Amino acid sequence: MSNKKVIMLGNEAIARGAYEAGVKVSAAYPGTPSTEISENIIKYKDDIYSEWSPNEKVATEVAIGASVSGVRAMACMKHVGLNVASDPLYTVSYMGVNGGLVLVVADDPGLYSSQNEQDTRMVARAAQVPVLEPSDSMEAKEYMKAAFQISEVFDRPVILRTTTRLAHSQGLVELYDREEVEDVPYEKNIAKTVMMPGNAKLRHVEIEKRNLELAEAANTLPINTVEMNDTKIGVITSGIPYQYVKEALPNASVLKLGMVNPLPKKLITEFASKVDTLYIIEELDPVIEEQVKSWGIKAVGKELFTVQGEYSANMIRKAILNEEIGTKAPAAAPGRPPILCPGCPHRSVYYVLNKLKMHVAGDIGCYTLGAVAPLSVVDSVICMGASISSLHGMEKAKGKDYIKNWVAAIGDSTFLHTGVNSLMNMVYNKSTGTVMILDNSTTGMTGHQDHAATGKTLMGEPTNAIDIPNLCRAIGVKNVVEVNAFDIKTLEKVIKEEVAKDEVSVIITKTPCVLLDKSKKPVYIAHPDKCKKCGMCMKPGCPAMTKNADGTIRIDDTMCTGCGLCETLCKFDAIELLKAGDK
Repeated sequence: MSNKKVIMLGNEAIARGAYEAGVKVSAAYPGTPSTEISENIIKYKDDIYSEWSPNEKVATEVAIGASVSGVRAMACMKHVGLNVASDPLYTVSYMGVNGGLVLVVADDPGLYSSQNEQDTRMVARAAQVPVLEPSDSMEAKEYMKAAFQISEVFDRPVILRTTTRLAHSQGLVELYDREEVEDVPYEKNIAKTVMMPGNAKLRHVEIEKRNLELAEAANTLPINTVEMNDTKIGVITSGIPYQYVKEALPNASVLKLGMVNPLPKKLITEFASKVDTLYIIEELDPVIEEQVKSWGIKAVGKELFTVQGEYSANMIRKAILNEEIGTKAPAAAPGRPPILCPGCPHRSVYYVLNKLKMHVAGDIGCYTLGAVAPLSVVDSVICMGASISSLHGMEKAKGKDYIKNWVAAIGDSTFLHTGVNSLMNMVYNKSTGTVMILDNSTTGMTGHQDHAATGKTLMGEPTNAIDIPNLCRAIGVKNVVEVNAFDIKTLEKVIKEEVAKDEVSVIITKTPCVLLDKSKKPVYIAHPDKCKKCGMCMKPGCPAMTKNADGTIRIDDTMCTGCGLCETLCKFDAIELLKAGDK
């Protein structure tokens, strides 16, 4: 094919890079900002098998298995997903690879959609895994191909680190044909692939040798580039910050690192010797800076720059040149707190829990928004699956009576991700808490991806759907109750009954995400003349419910999805079903 040039998101370019690199297997768990990589890989389903795995650990193990069999394979995740995958990661670092193995990990400087701001480069250093970091979409594609080459040449898994800014920004990409990579023959070698202590000890020695070889090769890798200009200012940088540096300091000399672990010591030392003042500009942790300074090289880094959030050209310009750009202050827009969508089934669940003055151990997903006003019912959110485990911990710390006004709330995808083990632990260790699985039949917050209980794979094929109620019973939960989330009378009754029991209970609110339902919705209208201004319909915080100037209520028909919660709450017949929907 001709080398066509197109505009691509960073994530889209990574998927294209995987295709051009000859990847045959891809596994992932959705997590912003990495999700679109897998959603774009399915464009190449004739050449690449791709899947949503239950969690990142499983996805990484799938990719490792494919690598062991001799094909190029990858796993994708966000930075906190790497924590889940760290168990196989640390060990495959010792094992090495057969076919090339790449983990794409998306960090989130600025915490746009994450519970922490950790730096994948720190994890990679501890795991002794090489890291490449592109600075634009074209590099994202090309570095994928470079990552597989490095993986196979040096017998190492490789991490391609991206960030939210790169993942979700667009750039020009030149397309090339797919490289048809021959499978590497599999040969049984338990000294390499069976990581019991005796073998792992020897592999550690081997990998340390490989690390030294790779560190030396890094000095001449073409992805590490030097741009010599004015030598008064020299900058070492990588990834998206490179773009900010070029905008803020167009005349500076720049060492742009495409490989950020291991670092090219010789190249860095030579560059540092040619500039008057050396700056190290990297988002988040001083990973490059601390190593460079440990070599006795003078540099300026976090003395000027923060370890928090995203950088910008203006920030760099001010810090180094002491120049302020005279931009106007942004318009004072009103605050827009995060809120559940109109018609979201989680809203009615949280309304009932709030009414009952319950505390909620929360989890990661749309339902995290139950922590904010006006619902304000979620007390804690830690990580995937932690709602169930932390509720169990509360009981063991304070006794079964303490948690009679507590429940754990977790989504269907999150339950299958990490919640199953936590529920198993509750049963095994004789807990008595109540777990609510808010089953909206999708992975909602990351954009409605399928999972093991939806009956459809990433590649669009029908498959067996995990039966969550029977799964809970199989674990040993005797009390499993399914309720329609919008049947608030029954839901209230069930919650009261289950939290009173001295054994584990699971309440499943089986109500699909409103955004998945394409049927015609019911139409509701409000009658201001009947409205008593009691505010009951406003308590759940539905954005479709508004007030007229006189305090009576009005339903915004452009937002209303016809869930009927407001009508259920109104005791004065001020809200009427005008037209029924398809159901």
